[in-house]
Amino acid sequence: MPSAESTQANVHEQHTVRPTTEDAVARSGSELIGGPLGRRALLGTSWWTPVRVVALVAIGMFALGMVQKAPCYNSGWFFGASSQYTKACYSDIPHLYQGRGFADGLVPYFDKLSGDMPYLEYPVLTGVFMEVASWLTPGSGSIQDQEQWYWMVNAGMLMVCAAVIAVCVARTHARRPWDGLLVALAPAFALTATINWDLLAVALTAAAMLMWSRGRSVAFGVLLGLATAAKLYPVFLLGPLFLLCWRAGKWRDFGKALAGTVVAWLAVNLPVMFFAWDGWSQFYKFSHDRGVDFGSFWLIMAQNSTDPLSTDTVNNLATALVVLCFVGLGVLTMTAPRRPRFAQLAFLIVAAFILTNKVYSPQYVLWLVPLAVLARPKWRDFLIWQACEVAYFLGIWLYLAYTTSGDAHKGLPQDGYHWAIGVHLLGTLYLCAVIVRDILMPERDPVRRAGDDDPSGGVLDGAEDVFALGVAAHPPRHAAQFDGPQVEWGSSGTASSTDSSL
Repeated sequence: MPSAESTQANVHEQHTVRPTTEDAVARSGSELIGGPLGRRALLGTSWWTPVRVVALVAIGMFALGMVQKAPCYNSGWFFGASSQYTKACYSDIPHLYQGRGFADGLVPYFDKLSGDMPYLEYPVLTGVFMEVASWLTPGSGSIQDQEQWYWMVNAGMLMVCAAVIAVCVARTHARRPWDGLLVALAPAFALTATINWDLLAVALTAAAMLMWSRGRSVAFGVLLGLATAAKLYPVFLLGPLFLLCWRAGKWRDFGKALAGTVVAWLAVNLPVMFFAWDGWSQFYKFSHDRGVDFGSFWLIMAQNSTDPLSTDTVNNLATALVVLCFVGLGVLTMTAPRRPRFAQLAFLIVAAFILTNKVYSPQYVLWLVPLAVLARPKWRDFLIWQACEVAYFLGIWLYLAYTTSGDAHKGLPQDGYHWAIGVHLLGTLYLCAVIVRDILMPERDPVRRAGDDDPSGGVLDGAEDVFALGVAAHPPRHAAQFDGPQVEWGSSGTASSTDSSL
């Protein structure tokens, strides 16, 4: 009689989706490392499981991203502003070590800073992350030595976040662990990982998505609340989740998720709000008061106008645009012929927020990478988008080099920078377009074409609709008939074969 381990291995062999068999780009790229996966790679009999491979590749790519910053490590961050731009190795981390009082032992949010910024302008959990890194930074040596150490300590902590993100994505779609390689190998991910502290929020969000896929609504909410305490964007995931739970009638699970989010966010923020209101609110004041900035279409408009819009006007227009996008997503969710997958709407809602925002910093691509992989695990489309983001990564530093090099004008002039902005905006819009197409034409969705419904949807996976509009309100509704045995994945990662149709 076969053992439980061999039975589970056989189930994985039969049902694990191999990108080298369904994706022409992945199949062609695999020739660089010996060709498509074979039988032994799928059996899971060796130590080299997909999740471990994905984690190690992610760490390796992150290390290459650190090497890319090496030209700045010894000089670029400290001597001459233009060299950190011409060598494309800029990072906020060493500059803010002294600029935000960490070098002087000031407590974020409680101790007032000297200069234009009165308090640390980051959400509380990110401030905690920065403070912990300062505790681990040696206080001896010159300020340059300390800033180097501070960047290195932060890089080590962010590397852990990068590995967590890759592993969570690989485990969220149980039959598609190799999709995690899209995260691990994403060039823009490696290039922007140590510009700022965004990876903390991205890791918590990826972990939240994993918990939701396992049906753990409270754990999802807690992690999403912590992610929102590190960066604002994760809270937007509650919007599509609300719509999907409405369509599927899963109100109890949404209520648990919402409660977990609120409680976790308050647990982190309330102490600082109570004892250091001015410091706590600095992030929100700064976000509201800052003008149009790098990477946004608002900047193109402002730099080509003799009478630029005021900051208040831009705030109102940006808010109106993002609300309009959210309404459009609501209509799409309720009228789509088949209920959209959670990851699809999560990507679209975060992308809508970024595209309409008055700033689209190069590291914001980190917010989208894991969501993009879960929403559209197709190498061609993913690499097209990544190429656009890499072009913008180079464009912004060359533009800053141009503006800081004086009469030498080394770098990219303003018109060229506007083209770079256009490229990365169009790249994100392209990925949004193909995801919307997948929603309207589910047969084009690579996840559903492989026989799944909504692997990241948790309780939504395979659920019947109880409310829909338009064509979706009439039978046949959400459920699709798949021939052959299906696989049910438990929270422990084990699988059992069933013969029921979705």
